[in-house]
This record gives sequence, structure tokens and C-alpha cells, in this order.
Amino acid sequence: MFEFEKIVVGIRSSNLSKSQTNLLIQEILSLDPKIKRDLFDIRTIKTTGDVQSTHRLDRIGGKGLFIKEIEEQIISGKVDVGVHSMKDVPVQEAFPDLDIICWTKRHKANDALLSNSGKSFMDLPPGSVIGTSSVRRRSQVLNLRKDLSIKLLRGNVDTRIQKLKNKEYDAIILSLAGLERLGMEHLVTEVLDFQLFLPAACQGSVGVQAMRSSRVKKIFSLINDYKTQTECLSERRVLKIINANCNSPVSVYAKIDNEQINIRFELYDHDGQKILRKELTGNKNNYFELSNHLGLEVIKAVGQKKINELDELKNDFDYTP
Repeated sequence: MFEFEKIVVGIRSSNLSKSQTNLLIQEILSLDPKIKRDLFDIRTIKTTGDVQSTHRLDRIGGKGLFIKEIEEQIISGKVDVGVHSMKDVPVQEAFPDLDIICWTKRHKANDALLSNSGKSFMDLPPGSVIGTSSVRRRSQVLNLRKDLSIKLLRGNVDTRIQKLKNKEYDAIILSLAGLERLGMEHLVTEVLDFQLFLPAACQGSVGVQAMRSSRVKKIFSLINDYKTQTECLSERRVLKIINANCNSPVSVYAKIDNEQINIRFELYDHDGQKILRKELTGNKNNYFELSNHLGLEVIKAVGQKKINELDELKNDFDYTP
């Protein structure tokens, strides 16, 4: 069925990237016994986002820096596909010849709190130091608890957890899905509810990127999850309409239930005030039109100028009450 000598897979050098990729390949192998493990040649690629591991992401180019070098290697033909955490992939494509050819089944999209004290978010003592690198999470923390301190936290998941253990932070916020894929969910103090921390677009989803014309599509189509694809394309479409990027304090979450899709949207300012909350439900087959409509409603309510201004956090990322 498949006539390939090797499929070269480009990924980041983090343990999470390796784990996500191995899980993805294992799923393919379980569905077609004719495909062998040695078909896949996994190559780790140092990305700018990994190298620049102490700087504010929003100041050096955003989460797109975690995929830039991988995309360039796909374009040059050095690798066939890249495997990405989809919340790191900007909606404004840098290379129009590239496409997400496969969406693996999404894990829980929640944020998770890890605290040294074992206390939940709302029970943390005033002045506790929270670690994150996300502008969105920063605004959500400030919306709920202006009595907490916020301190920039960069590095891969293992590095961040070690910094927590070293008592550099009292608590940190990470993606629950990433912790689950690493087998670290036992470290979670609290799974943060969507009512308090609505996630970033595509959080919890992993995608495979390749040239639009690539012949490897048919292999990865074995594990493509249409529900995840529809939900995530809906979320990305909203961001594209309002011209928001991963530096923006924006949450978008779409969920399919039977034939209906529900899209939830929240926009904050950098001081933690919730500027707008919108929700839309309709037939899942109309997700594209629903997402367009929601995006245009956001622009109408807030104004494109204000949305553009929120792309840049001019204040110090760290916050002290």
C-alpha cells in the first residue's frame, strides 16, 4: 500500500516532542501491521524558541519560533514532515506550500496548576509566585488574583518542573495534555476549569505538517481525527479573522457534541480585565462560517485597533502586587 523507503520526521529536541511523536508513530503501527517502525527516521532540530530559552517569547517573535527551522527543513526537502504542538503554530502561515496533513486526537485542553504547597489556585497565599511564559495565562491570573506575583518561566516542561522543585516559584501553570503525554499527570495539583482558564486555540492538539503535494499524506491519514481537525480549524479561523497571534491574551475553544459545535471566546487586556466573552453554537458542518461570524462580532465589539494593540505587552512580564 505504501511505497516509501524512509519518512524523515523533524521535531524539537524536547522530551515532550519526542513523546508526542512516538505516540503518533505507535498509533500508525497499531493500525497497519505492514508498516514497520524503521520506516520513520526521527531527527531533532534545534529551534530558535529552544535556543533563546530565557527571553520573553512575545519579544523575540512568539511561539512560531518553535517551528520555524522545522518548516524551513520541510521546504528544503531535508525532512518530509514536522510534528508540532498546534498551539505553537501561528495562524498566519509563513510558507503557503505547507499544510497540516494530520490532526491526532486531542487530549484534554485544560491548563494545569502545579504547586509546591499542594494548594489550589484560589487557595494560594497572597504574594505567591506563579510561573508562566504565556501572555494569556498572565492576564487570566491577574483577572482572578491580583494579589499573586507573576514571574516569567521559560524552558521545556522538565526544566520548568525542576525550577518549581528548586523553589524558584510557588506554583506554575502548564498544559495538562503535555503532562499527560509525558506521564507526569501525577504532579498536577489542580486541573484548571474552563470557567477560570479558557485555553489557547488548539491547546492539547498535535499536528503533522508537510508540503501540500507530499505523498506521505496517505500514511498519516490513517490516524487523522476529524473531530479534532474541525474543532482546531474553527479556533484557528477565529484568530485569523481578528488577526491575533500567540502573544495576544486570547482564548478560543471549540467543542463538538453530536452534530453541534460550540465556540467560546475570551479576550483580556494586559491588566487582567476581561474585555469580551462570546459564545456561538451551530451545526458542525458550518464551522467555517460560524468562526467567521464570531471573529467579525469580536472586531465589531472591540475594534481591530484595540486587538492589534494587545499583540504587544509593553509592561514588564513579571508582576508584583
